[in-house]
Amino acid sequence: MQRTSISLIIFFLAVITFSATSSQAQDPGKKQTIDITSSFKPELKPAAKINFDAAPPVPDSSKPKFSYKIPVTSLSRVYQPLSISPLALNIDSTRKWAASNFVKLGYGNYQTPFAQAGLTFTNGTHSTLNILGNFIASKGSAIEHQSYGKAGASAYGSTTTAGKQEIYGKLSFDHDLYYLYGYDHGMYNYSKSALRQRFLSFDANVGFRNTEPTEFGLKYHPDVKLNFFNDNHNAREFNGVANLPLQKSIGDALTIKLGVNADYTQLSKKGVSAINNTVVTIPLGLQFKNEAVNIHGGVIPSWDNSDFKLLPDLMADFKLGGDELIVQLGWLMHYDKGSYKRFASINPYISQPNFLFNTRVNETYGGIKGTFLERFFYNIKVGLSQFYNMPLFVNDTILFSDGKNFSILREEKLNAFQMHGGAGVVQAEDFSLTAKFDWLLFNKQKTYAEPWGIIPRELTMAMRWKLLKDLWVKSDLFFFEGAKYRQVNGNTDHATNPVDMNAGLEFRVTKQFNLWVQANNIFNNKYQRWHQYQVYGFNILGGIVFNFSK
Repeated sequence: MQRTSISLIIFFLAVITFSATSSQAQDPGKKQTIDITSSFKPELKPAAKINFDAAPPVPDSSKPKFSYKIPVTSLSRVYQPLSISPLALNIDSTRKWAASNFVKLGYGNYQTPFAQAGLTFTNGTHSTLNILGNFIASKGSAIEHQSYGKAGASAYGSTTTAGKQEIYGKLSFDHDLYYLYGYDHGMYNYSKSALRQRFLSFDANVGFRNTEPTEFGLKYHPDVKLNFFNDNHNAREFNGVANLPLQKSIGDALTIKLGVNADYTQLSKKGVSAINNTVVTIPLGLQFKNEAVNIHGGVIPSWDNSDFKLLPDLMADFKLGGDELIVQLGWLMHYDKGSYKRFASINPYISQPNFLFNTRVNETYGGIKGTFLERFFYNIKVGLSQFYNMPLFVNDTILFSDGKNFSILREEKLNAFQMHGGAGVVQAEDFSLTAKFDWLLFNKQKTYAEPWGIIPRELTMAMRWKLLKDLWVKSDLFFFEGAKYRQVNGNTDHATNPVDMNAGLEFRVTKQFNLWVQANNIFNNKYQRWHQYQVYGFNILGGIVFNFSK
């Protein structure tokens, strides 16, 4: 078997050798070649095409939810003199009239004409001009010479440049007419012209600001105000205020703030040297703000005329439960500038001041504030306050034995415990109900026996309600504790504690005409804000509003 296998192998090798030899013997000059019988073409695999057809949206029948947040009430200064006049009427159309061009006319008892008009001109994008005029007068029947009148007009314009700069300006004048009727009419007899108290004020304001920070994170807002004020007794006053604030952002949370504020007043009276009063402050501060905290820390170098004071400027808000609970702390000082114009705005029955002074207020407070359920807000603060050079108003029985004029006294230092509270509910533009309470508990003063003329407690409530599509209702409730006053014999007494309420409504008759009515002092309380000056009783006004906007 083995021999047979070996023999076969030898046989096959011999055949192969013979075949190769025969092939060379047939064509010994031919070179070796390779014959290609087919060709190969390389090709890429066809790429898959991308499908650009959009997928259909997923159906969503859920109702979108839009939410808004009510801004939390910011810090309120402690001493806010009550601005109501014993003669002034609170005329209100129950809501802010949305028309930009309108005329509002009315008339009421106590021979009270009322007029108001507004015009707006705008290019729709960058510039606007608003013009507003008003007039009201009234004459009481129960007390002789119990009358007053107020008239004024203002024009405000602003424009925004291509460089994101907003430039604005305002011109206005006010004419206030009062009569000194607070005297014993059985004992004294005066002509109406002898009791006239007229104040005329001209104001001009100009400024500009950048609407967006510069490339270096700077924001600026220079502002200049000028005022010319005079009365019908040969007193003239000039007031000028220049404010140059600047702030720079460092990142998203840190801001540096600085600026200069200069406030100058000059009062000139017949036969007396001019009275000058100046306050200059240089606020310096640093603010850190993020989602959880808002801290402002700084100091304010100040010069009250030639008296230098370094004022603290520290405020902090800490969010403990989002916007629902915010703890607020603060220690700050500021000046309330003294001028004839400011004193007359507090008490229009004052005599010409013989000197001017500024009130420095030192406030230290703590409290909580917040919003919840997107409709309700609250704000509660308690603290201590010191008032340096506080103006007090007393009936002048030295120069005027009848006491119809008020003189201004300067209380060197007045300490008080303060409490402020506010709460309310707002439902878009359809309904709002708000309340505010302020309480000053005076516990120590240096110069005089009592804080004459200052209201220690005050409560105000306001309701605005869009009852129907074209019907708006409003109501206001006022309560304040009567201020203390000094009697002729030098003793102290206090006025009654009045409750005052007004209400009104406005409804649309046509697209251009509205009717309105306003009732004041509904309870017909005969109280006195200033001693010897009784306010009007129940009064009612009504009229029309004509809207000629496009």
